[in-house]
Amino acid sequence: MTQDHPAAQLPDFPMTRTCPFSPPEKYTGLRASAPVSQATVKVTGRPAWLVTTHEHVKAVLGDSRVSSNLKLPGYPHQFPIPEEMLREVRLMLLSMDPPEHTAQRRYLIPEFTARRMRAMRPRIQEIVDARIDAMLAQGGPVDLVTALALAVPSLVICELLGVPYEDHARFEEWSALMMNHDISPEEYGAAVVGLDTYLDELITAKEKEPGDDLISRFIEKNREEQIADHADIVTMARLMLVGGHETTANMISLGVLALLEHPEQLDAIRQDWELLPGAVEELLRFFSISDSGTARVALEDIEIGGVTIRAGEGILPLNNSANHDESVFPDPDTLDIRREDARSHLAFGYGIHQCIGQNLARIELEIVYGTLFKRIPGLELATPMSELKFKDEAMVYGIHQLPVTW
Repeated sequence: MTQDHPAAQLPDFPMTRTCPFSPPEKYTGLRASAPVSQATVKVTGRPAWLVTTHEHVKAVLGDSRVSSNLKLPGYPHQFPIPEEMLREVRLMLLSMDPPEHTAQRRYLIPEFTARRMRAMRPRIQEIVDARIDAMLAQGGPVDLVTALALAVPSLVICELLGVPYEDHARFEEWSALMMNHDISPEEYGAAVVGLDTYLDELITAKEKEPGDDLISRFIEKNREEQIADHADIVTMARLMLVGGHETTANMISLGVLALLEHPEQLDAIRQDWELLPGAVEELLRFFSISDSGTARVALEDIEIGGVTIRAGEGILPLNNSANHDESVFPDPDTLDIRREDARSHLAFGYGIHQCIGQNLARIELEIVYGTLFKRIPGLELATPMSELKFKDEAMVYGIHQLPVTW
């Protein structure tokens, strides 16, 4: 079966949330009546297929007949990328297909093993403790986004990559612009060029004098067996830097807010800290902050859920919808830190492009949530939740500011 509708009759994407703790309401109806259906991507005005159930999202992400290559015609771009930039842009890991993707990921996987990430726990704990020390010394109210949520993952990823943390304000500004749906093509292009120019200079220096960091080790491996040129390494570093702090920072602030607004869930954790790893998985499922970060384009005709998607058509597998699929997660809009099936979520994607940094993200979230609520047991919002501004305009969902006190 195929579904072809004039663009004017299609719903717009992204869709509007009515509750900051829930996906757009239309997702529920789509899962029930049209789990694979078309919408118009607002930024481009072009149609793309929305895939909304857990089963079908996994099917798309695990299908070798779809591509992540953002240069292909039909790819559902969600940012206003200038055509001249699109022609010249280097593909990053998320946008590569095998065999290039396989080769670059092989170099990076050893950097993010569970064992290596566990070895980073003491240093991450030091970073978190230092930030909370600063919060306590300052006294409330403070903006948790600035004081903790953004600072911790930024410092962690800077140390991992070998990026000077004193430059964090610059790359955080570029990163925020690159994640924004509502900027102009010129603003988006300037942000990418600005960050790439900065990283180009940094990597040039590391090529001459490598250090003990991920980028330097990638450069050394690449000298032994070349799979990338200088520009490819710049693009890889951009993905690691932006992805390594943007997503975790937003999950920290959203997770803290959710636990403060669900005190019975927070009390359960305080009574049994062994619940914390499961709580992290549930919060990842609950928010699914990178809803459509797994965009694809069909390389040939495929059938998903009885619907034929033609070669060259764009696909948006929605993990926020998949992670609220009632057939997999009973009562999905309820935050339940004891949920036994929470780890079945697709917040980190699925298949060959599953997030390579998920082990690091889990550890950071565990340490931040546990340390914050142990050391500041009286933490509370300093602003009514109704006054908080959420990142509805961004590719990665989050909160702009989270004022707290104690």
